[in-house]
Order: sequence, then structure tokens, then C-alpha cells
Amino acid sequence: MVQQKDTAIAKQQRRQMAHLLEQGKEESARIRVENIIRSDITTELLEILELYCELLLARIGLLEPKECDPGLEEAIKSIIHAAPRTDVKELQQARQLLVEKYGKDFALEAIENTDGKVAERVVKKLKVEPPDAVLVDLYLKEIAKTYGVEWPRAHTKRQKESDEEDDDDPSGGQVVKSLEEPLTTEELTKATPPRDLGPKSPVSIAPPSPSTDNLSPRVKLPGPPELKPTAKMSGLKKQTPNTQAESGAKAEDADDRGKRGVGGKIPDVDELARRFAALKK
Repeated sequence: MVQQKDTAIAKQQRRQMAHLLEQGKEESARIRVENIIRSDITTELLEILELYCELLLARIGLLEPKECDPGLEEAIKSIIHAAPRTDVKELQQARQLLVEKYGKDFALEAIENTDGKVAERVVKKLKVEPPDAVLVDLYLKEIAKTYGVEWPRAHTKRQKESDEEDDDDPSGGQVVKSLEEPLTTEELTKATPPRDLGPKSPVSIAPPSPSTDNLSPRVKLPGPPELKPTAKMSGLKKQTPNTQAESGAKAEDADDRGKRGVGGKIPDVDELARRFAALKK
């Protein structure tokens, strides 16, 4: 119950510290944060004494003899030494029972810690001394981080300015200088021209992927249809010069026969007149 009470009070005090840091009252926050540190140390001390009490309950049978068992000496002397400096009444009652059990001499050894049997961590928690400046800064930073307060402001401002300078010129101008320098002829000859240099074709054809049947496929572009010879053209090609001459001669004979008539002679004017008169009849 005391631990829960101290934890609730510490939360309120942390909120107040964050408000002071937000207002810029750093000195006041540094002084008041010492109370939070002392409260946390007291809470840790109570947790240690609670563990020692649980140990005594677990080994209650070893408390029956008049002499203190070596396995319980550290826990018993730590409780006798630290109980008066706490606000827990039950711890003070347990201390009184242990003093009555083992005598005043045993109690004096535990209070003064002459034999060094009291736990060292208990002795450290009971020391009354101002906290270290580093510990104070850590507490203030954690409180500011928890409540979203920018602290320390001067350090944060300097860090932002340095970050902006690094962003403006991260390489100290070396990259810009290297880009401004002209390229030599040797470097230009070694350079590889980009693939998209020059006029582009409106038609793009993806190359076929190789397969097990065809390891080096080729792209076949569509072209004009192939002209195949017809039957007449092939017949004309097969004719020899002699046959062509013969057919020409036959054509000329037919024309002569048409001109000469049926008898084979060329009709005169009188013969044509007779034929014409016969046709009229």
C-alpha cells in the first residue's frame, strides 16, 4: 500500500516537472526532481525488505532456536537496520519481535552494522546524499520525453541547426565540384551510350524467350506476301522458242484465210457485188 501511494505521488510530481520544463523553469525543476529520485529509492528499498520478509516466512521453522541461523542473518539484520527509517508500521513491529528474540547485543550489531552483515544494497539505499547531476539530467530527459516536452531546448536547437547544415551540403561541395568538371576525351570514349539514344520506332517487338527446342530464337517481322506462280504463268514459262514461233505462224495463217475467203483466193469487186445482190434476194 505504501508503494502504491508513493507511485501515485511520483506520477503527479513528474507531471509538475514536465510543466516546469515547458515553462523554462529548469532550476526549479532540478531541485524538485530530487524528491522524485528519493521516492524511487525508497520504493526500491521497500521491495528489498518485502523479499526478506517473504524469506523469513518461508523459513519460519529456522526461527525457533535462540541463536540466529546463518542463512537468515542477512535478512534479519537488514530488517532491524532499515525498518526505523521507513513509514511502514508492520516492519517496525517485525523488527521489535526480532530484537526481543535475539537480544540487544544482536540488535546493536545490526543497527551499527559492525560485522557488515547488513546487505550492501540496503545500506546504499539508506544513504542521505544529493543525487548526482548526471542522474538528475537523466530523470529530466525521461520526464520530458514521456510528456512530449522539448528539453534541453538549447541542445535541441543546436542539433537542428547542425542537421540543417548537413542537409544543405552533406558532402562539403565535393559532389558539385566533381559534376562541374569537364570530362576528358578518354573518359568519353570509355563511356557507354544510353540505350534510349536516337529515334525510336513506333513498333516495339519483344524478343522471344529461348526454349529447349530453340536455343537462339529470332524475331520474324511481318512482310509482303510471297507471290506464287499460277498455272498459266507456269505454262508460259514451259513453252520453248520453237513452240512460240509455231503459234505465231498459225495466227498469221488464220488472218490470211479470213482475208482470202473460203476458196483461198482474194475476191475482186465484181465478186463482192454479186455476193451482196444474192444476200439482198
